[in-house]
Amino acid sequence: MTATDWEMPSGAVQRLAEEVPVALSFDGVTQAVMMASPADLEDFALGFALSEGLIEDASEITRQELEVTEAGIEARNWLAAPAGARFAERRRATMGPVGCGLCGIEQLEEARRKLAPVLPPAFTMTPEQAAEALETLRDHQPLQDETRAAHASSFWQPGKGIVLTREDVGRHNALDKLIGALIRGEIDPASGALVMTSRLSVDLIQKVATLRIPVIVGPSAPTALAVSEARDAGLTVIARAGRGLALYTAPQEATA
Repeated sequence: MTATDWEMPSGAVQRLAEEVPVALSFDGVTQAVMMASPADLEDFALGFALSEGLIEDASEITRQELEVTEAGIEARNWLAAPAGARFAERRRATMGPVGCGLCGIEQLEEARRKLAPVLPPAFTMTPEQAAEALETLRDHQPLQDETRAAHASSFWQPGKGIVLTREDVGRHNALDKLIGALIRGEIDPASGALVMTSRLSVDLIQKVATLRIPVIVGPSAPTALAVSEARDAGLTVIARAGRGLALYTAPQEATA
């Protein structure tokens, strides 16, 4: 259940989004506890592991299991031997606190992790298509329609429009869920653009670049650091500027 009825002081009943603690554990060790919508949690765990660099390929998660308790939900994941060894070494080297955005870092330098160059898109997305994708996204948000309290991440492909969407009370969670769904659905991340409902901050840019998604579209202006990181990685950023959309970075600007 992702929404529940709540009786207001006026006597009216309002649908509210569920928000529960979700522990993401790997080989029996908790890597992060996130406040999330209790849906698509297998996608969430896979997307988180990929976007945070815990694994390099979906096949490195050999088993997943959800355990519901009174305190929340534990999304348990077991890793193949090479990935498990890398994860154990990372845990020994990095024992900082975790949370949404930049997870498991303890040094300032780690906040700006080195991003491999993203290949230029093999497709064209016009300003009109970007605007249409943002508008169409509204038709793919049942939880938002029900509660007015959810973010969404969608994947747009040329000639098809929005082909996949995931929602969550957290914008990072929505993106990780979408990433997991893309990989589980065997959809090439390089074949389309990410369309989000949230502002574009540097941590989202890092996740997108890690998955080699070449274009990201957002409804509000990005941060300066997000634009700088996107430019260096060769990621195309299209986002709100005034009343319309603007191209903030283009692939030919890449310096990485």
